[in-house]
Amino acid sequence: MPSSRFNHDVLIIGSGAAGLSLALRLDQKLRIAVIAKRELEESNTFYAQGGISAVLDEEDSIESHVRDTLVAGAGLCEESVVRDTVKRGPENIQWLLDNGVRFTREDEQDPRSEFHLTREGGHSHRRVIHSADSTGQEVELTLVSQAKKRDNIDLFEDHIAIDLITSSRGSKAKRILGCYILDVGNDRVETYAAPVVVLASGGANKAYLYTSNPDVTTGDGIAMAWRAGCRVANMEFIQFHPTCLFHPHAKSFLITEALRGEGATLHLPNGERFMPAFDERAELAPRDVVARAIDHEMKRLGADCVYLDITHKPASFIREHFPTIHERCLEFGIDITRERIPVVPAAHYTCGGVITDKAAHTDIPGLYAIGETAYTGLHGANRMASNSLLECLVFGQIAAQNIEKQIADIEPVGEIKPWDESRVSDSDERVVVSHNWDELRRFMWDYVGIVRSNKRLERAKRRANLLRHEIDEYYSNFRVNNDLLELRNLVEVSDLIIRSAQLRKESRGLHYTIDFPNKDKQQKKPTVLIPNNYYPVVEEE
Repeated sequence: MPSSRFNHDVLIIGSGAAGLSLALRLDQKLRIAVIAKRELEESNTFYAQGGISAVLDEEDSIESHVRDTLVAGAGLCEESVVRDTVKRGPENIQWLLDNGVRFTREDEQDPRSEFHLTREGGHSHRRVIHSADSTGQEVELTLVSQAKKRDNIDLFEDHIAIDLITSSRGSKAKRILGCYILDVGNDRVETYAAPVVVLASGGANKAYLYTSNPDVTTGDGIAMAWRAGCRVANMEFIQFHPTCLFHPHAKSFLITEALRGEGATLHLPNGERFMPAFDERAELAPRDVVARAIDHEMKRLGADCVYLDITHKPASFIREHFPTIHERCLEFGIDITRERIPVVPAAHYTCGGVITDKAAHTDIPGLYAIGETAYTGLHGANRMASNSLLECLVFGQIAAQNIEKQIADIEPVGEIKPWDESRVSDSDERVVVSHNWDELRRFMWDYVGIVRSNKRLERAKRRANLLRHEIDEYYSNFRVNNDLLELRNLVEVSDLIIRSAQLRKESRGLHYTIDFPNKDKQQKKPTVLIPNNYYPVVEEE
């Protein structure tokens, strides 16, 4: 079947809060395409429970939010980025309200009452605005609804990006031209041409055996940008959320940090509380501290999990503030109003990503990255709770403003070489992909997880090299499909995580190694990886 070419002014890869907020903020005269791997709603945003951090209370301040973020980032945040992001928080919350997002109020019967703000780990004030315990779902569904109303936005579901298309490599005029994308329903690769492409495809946490993320988070944007010649930074900093539900049938179900913000405590199987022994902030310490404490206690005791207890709160309070968690746990026979919740850490957030400037530009003219795909300098060595959706909204806003300033001066896209699959065939050995997928996620969990060592990282690197060889050979000989494309990207980002971890010979934030257990002041800078096909952008005189 011959492939088709689609032409747009702006191509957005990803349909979460970052991608959709950008699409909705762009001038309606622009022709925009939004690409979603599955349904539009299937994104990390949809599953975000906690909320969005912003300074909305008179007792709070911009300085306090900035300070908390810098502390959580363990010395690696870029302060100017943090400050600008925090300052833009209130106006972005107002933008969501203007678009119909409903946040929880102190008195749900009174629409004029103040918004209920909760507090999460690392925050010194209550500044997390939320919609019960399903904030992401409320935000995502609202933005999808708004996008469907726009005649200038074309929404493509079940479409998987394969590789970015750029002008000739090594040329001073190198720029983005579009992307090759697999239309899963029609089983064909199509060419999407656009002078502006935005990567908003989320993080890479599916590289790990246990993750809070949906299946779509396979690092596609990061991997594609790296192959195209973009630098990446801080890939060693993978945040493990301390509390995911531990149950054989509970796939990737997160227990929001807001429970601990409302007083939930962590306990060993014998009922003993343990967090005060690890940090004076106890359960409200940053996520890296809590996750390592849980990991330590589980390994020390040989325990399968620890327990989160909020039973001291009134049952009505729990059902009102955490209805999703309450109902979901009941499905597994756990009544959280009367019983402790079994929890384990799981890979949750990619703090590193594609390097961008303050306007969300990558190293390739015309190519932007926003949200979890990007490294902006906001999170440093550890992301503070509920700063992620804030980043999506703020950098969607920033990118939209910059694109509108630049797009009139960008040349239209000319001829593009169509996708060539004349020398490949259908695979009769898909079991190879499933086996490689399983092996990758297991060794990443075992060797590149919460606690690392030189020996573990060396083992992981050897296995990643072998898998890369097998996958590249498979990719060269067979027609592409969903599983193969995701596995190809996962082994790419896994290699970036391993290499970055090997370069950081200290323990800082989310990166902890038993060979270098202390911080090193000499390493107080981002870990930057440069691809072989990278060259600096040369500005025209």
